[in-house]
Amino acid sequence: MANDIAKYNIKAISNMLGIQPGTLRAWERRYNIIEPIRNDSGHRLYSDEHVAILRWLIDKVNKGFTIGQAVGLLEKGSVNLDAQVETQYTNRLQKFANELKGSLLSFQGSKANHILDEAFSIFTVEKVLIEIIGPVLIEIGDLWEQNEIVVAHEHYASQFLRTRVGMIFNNLQIDPLLPKVIAVCGPSERHELGLLIFTLYLRRKGFEVIYLGTGIPTEDLKLVVNEVAAKFLFLSCTISQNLTETLAVIRDLEQFLPTLNIGIGGKATTHLPKRKKEEFSQYLVGDTTNDWDVWLKERLTKGNVI
Repeated sequence: MANDIAKYNIKAISNMLGIQPGTLRAWERRYNIIEPIRNDSGHRLYSDEHVAILRWLIDKVNKGFTIGQAVGLLEKGSVNLDAQVETQYTNRLQKFANELKGSLLSFQGSKANHILDEAFSIFTVEKVLIEIIGPVLIEIGDLWEQNEIVVAHEHYASQFLRTRVGMIFNNLQIDPLLPKVIAVCGPSERHELGLLIFTLYLRRKGFEVIYLGTGIPTEDLKLVVNEVAAKFLFLSCTISQNLTETLAVIRDLEQFLPTLNIGIGGKATTHLPKRKKEEFSQYLVGDTTNDWDVWLKERLTKGNVI
């Protein structure tokens, strides 16, 4: 965008786009399509980026789509904004990612906070998580594995981002009608930010998630599954060397509780040999929010989950 500063109040947006303020608030609340910032008086402010997204959604609704269908297209990337807007939108995401990585690797926490504050004021939470924080985590992890940065860099970045994601996580409401979920890292895994981001995705959908993090023995995991009557269990594996043990946990748990819905994600799963991918295909949740939506929907519609 030529100008992505949040500067329009909700009345201005209503006049510009012909949408009632109540409708806009409902869209934001239900679909999390954009995240307007609040000024000192608590009033919503919108950027040109927000205007472009809202204009596109309204156009789709006027052409017969439901708002849910239009948001689905938006999240899949099926957005036909003009070429300039789309290019600037992508470039802005990349710029934020580069600036965030640079600030974390130079231990500049205040700068990193400012970058994320600005990103969250322009983009949806999902966009920031999947297209800014996620890629930064992967890049920093790769740099550490290749010995191009020291462990202190990786630990600082992970702890910083864990805190920011956790701040969002703790403020989300739970839908008591949805099944309980357990999220845990695979054996020997110490990289938990990817799992935390996936957990945040689940929490934004209303799931109650028991987040266990790292270092949980399989026998303890079985106890927790029984104690909380969880219907879903998600494991994360980032380091390829830990994948064999993680897959063994899946086999153990499916024998222990055949009705448990088990999913696995993480960078290591993208390197599975073809034979293993076929063998464990039902457990692979995928890499994008669209993949996650499809995986969840298939299991929620089985009839034996809730």
